[in-house]
Amino acid sequence: MKPMTRFTLAARSFSVAVLLAALAGTLAVPARALELIPSIGATKSTDSNAGNAQGFGGIALRAPLMPLLSLEGGIAYRQDSFMGGDIKVRQWPVTASLWLTPFPSVYAGGGVGWYRTTVDYPSALPIKDTTTRKLGTHVGGGVNLPIAPKLGLDLAGRYVFMSKEKNSVTVPTTFNPDFWNFTAGLAIKF
Repeated sequence: MKPMTRFTLAARSFSVAVLLAALAGTLAVPARALELIPSIGATKSTDSNAGNAQGFGGIALRAPLMPLLSLEGGIAYRQDSFMGGDIKVRQWPVTASLWLTPFPSVYAGGGVGWYRTTVDYPSALPIKDTTTRKLGTHVGGGVNLPIAPKLGLDLAGRYVFMSKEKNSVTVPTTFNPDFWNFTAGLAIKF
């Protein structure tokens, strides 16, 4: 039997969480409230030459708009190191998402994001640090499993498609994401 990859483990865990959330959603209907969601996660480029998944942290604010619709705004931070830690790449994605919630604990949808990326080179090199800003779109979904009256476990996954043109958002016509991410967070209800 071959060992399970991180992606396979994440996909299976996500599938089990969706099933459990669907079952929990039929047993209790929690009141919809404003949620603050601090989270940790992993992200990986879909480029076959890319390395392992990298960890990151983030925070989001999710608000109900209508009975089956929520709006979410979030910001995250991640850092990668290359060449023995000499080159650092930092990214701050700022995203806005619209989630359809067909069941109280399950959501799916998509949104847009602004991705600010900075590459820091060692001062000994004659190369200036660079910062780029790109727009992108994402699709995904997740589950929000109640664990206390005002607290839930939020598990989510997204595929991100970066725009090829500068300063414009393009809707992908084929399923060819630039990277994916998976997050686990605590949904604190207000």
